[in-house]
Amino acid sequence: MKFLAEMFSIAPANKDHHPAIRCAVGIFVPLLTLVLLDRLDLAIFASFGAFAGIYGRGEPHATRFVVQLRAGALMLLVILLAAFTARAAPAWGIDAPAAGWLLVLATTLVAGSCSVTIAWLRLRPAGSLFHIFAFAAIASVPHQPPLWQGMLVAVLTTALSLVIGFSARILPGHRSPWVWPAPIRRTAGERRAAWLEGFGYLVAAGLAGSLATLAGQWLGFGHAYWAMVAVVVPLVGHTTVHRVRRGVQRIIGTVLGLALLAAILLLGLSPWQTVLVIALCQFGAELFIARQYVLAQLFVTPLALISTLLVVPASPTVLLRDRIIETLIGAAVGIAVVLAPALWRRLRRV
Repeated sequence: MKFLAEMFSIAPANKDHHPAIRCAVGIFVPLLTLVLLDRLDLAIFASFGAFAGIYGRGEPHATRFVVQLRAGALMLLVILLAAFTARAAPAWGIDAPAAGWLLVLATTLVAGSCSVTIAWLRLRPAGSLFHIFAFAAIASVPHQPPLWQGMLVAVLTTALSLVIGFSARILPGHRSPWVWPAPIRRTAGERRAAWLEGFGYLVAAGLAGSLATLAGQWLGFGHAYWAMVAVVVPLVGHTTVHRVRRGVQRIIGTVLGLALLAAILLLGLSPWQTVLVIALCQFGAELFIARQYVLAQLFVTPLALISTLLVVPASPTVLLRDRIIETLIGAAVGIAVVLAPALWRRLRRV
């Protein structure tokens, strides 16, 4: 009962609407611009470039700028590698099944390396969930726009997020001292923990991606990288119970989010209305992500899928089916990875 109570409890607000507004504006302005330019093929680059605004949410302005600059640079590198990976399979004449396995391998390497980098830079949110999502989503787009155009949109969107991050300094009541953060000094324990965490992300992402790919080839569904995104959710947390709870919350929130997505799709929105919905979902996700993970997933699920539909139109029914199946696979594998060390220690004692 305590486990269930904590799963559906909500933490008190801590000015969460401030970062929520920043993130919503940071994604709304670039996407609306692309709608006006009739270049929605570049929307995915703008969506992930805006992820820089997610970092440093409660930091003073100078620290937030440095944190978002580091996070943005790492995300731009991931986007660039994803664009190259998307072009690799056609250039090398790789067929679709082999290309799927190549994507799993490349995304697994991104999961481990970005996890270590995030820990090394002490960025929050921790982990490489956003980088897994960005890399695999962009690398999965079949018809890539010109590389320089995609990267230009990503760089400009990242720059906009940085500007929005310290824009509140124009208001005297919100201004914080502009003091540069001290250099990062890592202890031996922190370095060891970063490498161990990276190894955990590597194993979990590789296992989830492989199982999802095999199941997809057998049962006829796709988007295996969604399982790789879901699998790392339980890896973030200070205790085993907290991590398992996040995995279960991911499943519950995804189911509720899919119901909301179905209702949104029934409205038959125009492109600019779709962009507005994306911004509202981004606002809702950031409003609750630090307070109640189920509520946050209620907005994250339609946010992710609508962003995908903007670039790669597909059957909504197929997307809903793939999302729930891949989430179940990923969350189950993630919970198993979290529980495995404790079970192993118990078996050794026995």
